[in-house]
Amino acid sequence: MPIRSRRSRIPWTKSLPTALIALLAVLLPTPALAAPAPNGAKPPGESRPVYSYDRAVRESVWVDTRVDGDRDGRADRVAVDIIRPREAAEQGRKVPVIMDASPYYSCCGRGNESQKKTYDAQGRPVQFPLYYDNYFVPRGYAVVLVDLTGTNRSDGCVDIGGRSDVQSAKAVVDWLNGRARGYSSRTGTTAVAADWTTGAVGMIGKSYDGTIANAVAATGVKGLRTIVPIGAISSWYDYYFAKGAALYDGGPDGLANGIESPEARGRCQAVQRELVEGAPRNGDWTRLWSERDYVKDAGKVRASVFAVHGMQDLNVRTKHFGQWWDALAAHGVERKVWLSSAGHVDPFDFRRDAWVSTLHRWFDHYLLGYDNGVEREPMADVERAPDQWSTDRVWPPTGTRTAALRPGIGEVPGVGTLGTEPAPRGATAEFTDDPALGEADWATRIDEPTGSKAGFVTGPLSEDLRLAGSSAVRLTVTPSTTSAHLSAVLVDLGPATIRNYAGDGEGILTLADSDCLGSGTAGDTGCFKRTAADRADVDHTVFSRGWADLGHAGDLAHGVPLTPGKPYTITLDLAATDHIVPAGHRLALIVAGTDAGLIVPASTTPRVTVDLHGTSAQLPLVGGVAAFARATRGAAVSGGVTPVAPPRGLRLPELTHRP
Repeated sequence: MPIRSRRSRIPWTKSLPTALIALLAVLLPTPALAAPAPNGAKPPGESRPVYSYDRAVRESVWVDTRVDGDRDGRADRVAVDIIRPREAAEQGRKVPVIMDASPYYSCCGRGNESQKKTYDAQGRPVQFPLYYDNYFVPRGYAVVLVDLTGTNRSDGCVDIGGRSDVQSAKAVVDWLNGRARGYSSRTGTTAVAADWTTGAVGMIGKSYDGTIANAVAATGVKGLRTIVPIGAISSWYDYYFAKGAALYDGGPDGLANGIESPEARGRCQAVQRELVEGAPRNGDWTRLWSERDYVKDAGKVRASVFAVHGMQDLNVRTKHFGQWWDALAAHGVERKVWLSSAGHVDPFDFRRDAWVSTLHRWFDHYLLGYDNGVEREPMADVERAPDQWSTDRVWPPTGTRTAALRPGIGEVPGVGTLGTEPAPRGATAEFTDDPALGEADWATRIDEPTGSKAGFVTGPLSEDLRLAGSSAVRLTVTPSTTSAHLSAVLVDLGPATIRNYAGDGEGILTLADSDCLGSGTAGDTGCFKRTAADRADVDHTVFSRGWADLGHAGDLAHGVPLTPGKPYTITLDLAATDHIVPAGHRLALIVAGTDAGLIVPASTTPRVTVDLHGTSAQLPLVGGVAAFARATRGAAVSGGVTPVAPPRGLRLPELTHRP
């Protein structure tokens, strides 16, 4: 059942009486206040660029993490690069912090243009990747970029979302709030205090960076007021496996090897071995994964959360967003979401103007305390088609209910129906796993009996049908061999123009000209290439996916060989989505084996018999089962109508981890 609660336990200004807010405004200096409005008009309620970027203080501090990850006998220090307004310091004004903790500042770069940190001859920061410093420093914020342990200029070892990773960022929040030690050099003893900040911190970042924001928030650290995770992981097991089925042909040790600094690579071999041993490729859940599961600690989150995710993100699948969102909702955390139709893409590159404006107001509210109403705006923005957005007051929308849809036998063998009535006992469908085929192949031949999939389809809908939230498919299946991987996908059968999420830009085209945001210098111009939507015309859209290893049906911690001929029941968790199947289109559920390019094949290629009576899909429908009944009332049940031409979908590339 989708969780729709919007109650909040952390609103920052509206939770205080008006008189107390006024008193605090007098007693505490506030950075970059909006200029007084003329003639008594209401102030605009936003921070203004009143500080000079070119005069900003640029400095580096090394913060003691209180963890000896590289086991050299002393606590690791992480490099913290800072840009903050000089005039604020000169005037005695303390400023809040926007922080991005990342492992990518020297190995891979950040943003669409893969920018890296650069330094002058004295080691002071010159270029910060992305626009946060250019835009927000003149508006009275400090921007802090942290090198996670084992990367760039930091001590320690990369441990892929483990204690060292998380503590290296949490320690900086502690230092900014006077609870940890900072030093002027990597090995020196000269202490540095963060006496220039209010201690209010907002963490932001895409992919690994956003994952660390989730993880630090899940510690409950004081001073972290808000996080903005973009395409972020919420459980590292679910990044590498889907209920036992491997999503990548490699584990966390491979990622660590790619991002750690050259000197860390030499000193961190013991940590590398632990990553290998603790994350076996058999898909078993281990203690290593428990440590890297942030969902279980959602109840500790004190910060507000502004999540952004691409609904076609096939790197960090939307399962991460869905389970994190539901857990936050269950604990009353104040939250907001943007769901795009792109892949693993930053909103700066698919909705730039609206994003910068919204983020500005978000940080102004949660870090400066401005009552600008951003927390009262619609909770969700959802992209319906390239550059076409809708909003919802809450998400999932009011009236969303889980509906059980069931597969049935169609008029043509291998081409089944999808409705609300269970199939008769004994009704079955069969497929044989073909690791060379995937969801595009299955959907293209949905109306044909093929040996590689079992497809179930409604008739053409009489009205729109909206799914919003996370789905699940419960399967009862009998394999013919000792191993089996399973896939379940939801498909919108009908023409559409979508973002080309399978293209090189995952839904965006990078243009030749640039936009400049905020202020710049010769070393950091603040100018970034513009982008546009990369569109594709298709005749079907796969909009939600889930996978599993059948050997993990009974126990996620211990996969077992299957007994051929024995029935098993397993539930596949499908990624969260928000999709409207328009009137005239058909909704399809496809069950198959290996989804080529998205999961690693099992050790055998079984023939799988699906017990239709024991199979169902739990779908989050706006309007529930009644909406499905209205949309399918009077519609002819699909049964083997072959299209004039094969439907066009997007064939997925071979996927690897992308920062």
